[in-house]
Amino acid sequence: MDQSVRLGSLTLKNPVITASGTFGYGLEFMRYGDLGSLGGICLKGISLAPRAGNAMPRIAETPCGMLNAIGLQNVGVQAFLKDKLPYIPAGAVLIVNLYAQSAEDFGELAAIFAEQDKIAALEVNISCPNVQEGGVQFGQDPGMAARVTEAVKCRAGNKPVMVKLSPNVTDVTVIARAVENAGADMISLINTLSGMAVDIRTRKSRLANVVGGLSGPAIKPVALRMVYQTARAVSVPVIGMGGITSAEDVLEFILAGAHAVQVGTYNLMRPDNAFRLVDEVRLLTESLGISSWEEFRGSLRV
Repeated sequence: MDQSVRLGSLTLKNPVITASGTFGYGLEFMRYGDLGSLGGICLKGISLAPRAGNAMPRIAETPCGMLNAIGLQNVGVQAFLKDKLPYIPAGAVLIVNLYAQSAEDFGELAAIFAEQDKIAALEVNISCPNVQEGGVQFGQDPGMAARVTEAVKCRAGNKPVMVKLSPNVTDVTVIARAVENAGADMISLINTLSGMAVDIRTRKSRLANVVGGLSGPAIKPVALRMVYQTARAVSVPVIGMGGITSAEDVLEFILAGAHAVQVGTYNLMRPDNAFRLVDEVRLLTESLGISSWEEFRGSLRV
């Protein structure tokens, strides 16, 4: 079976993408496999200016998952263009994750990356729960989500625009329709669920930020439900993520309506995971007799 996937004007060789924030800038994982073998790489979130991120501790393990409050630490766009992008091998499909504190700054970032031939698409982060400014509030208000989407689309040139949605809303389809109507070419979801962890002996939070983002297998049922709802509510391609660790997980999200998936937390547990999944998904589709993604996608019997 042909494993390639079309996401509007963007074609991936397979549906396995690494999620932003868990795969660095790709360079850190080159020892574990060929970056060009992946469907795509969502780069670590990048802002106009460098960000130091939140205070330590910033990660806490939880049953079947983890909490993080990194705070979008990154080198800033100019350092990324100078010190990171030139060293990412040709052939890797790069999706840059944008973070800003205003619609105008999102647009400025989009304009910068519109000029970069090595960047295949833009992912707009309107859903990070771990920062005090910007972040998740953009993703909780349909009007604000639409304004950010419009600002990026206006300056993205020919780069497809993917908008990453928050699960920390009452009805995710309201936000999904708002960004679709504003011009989003694709929608990715879910980002992390807001959570916290405490230590009864020290009587302190396990995260300096107190609140963090819950990810890993614990959130998969929530993610699957939201992907299913969103895929039925919009006409643009949906990219699903949340707790994916196996080929079976990948196919579950596609069965629910996703065109592709992003693999996140498990990259931190097993650095070769994404490369392994590419082969395992191919073998699983063959064993199940799936003839095409178009035939299988969204074919859940309810």
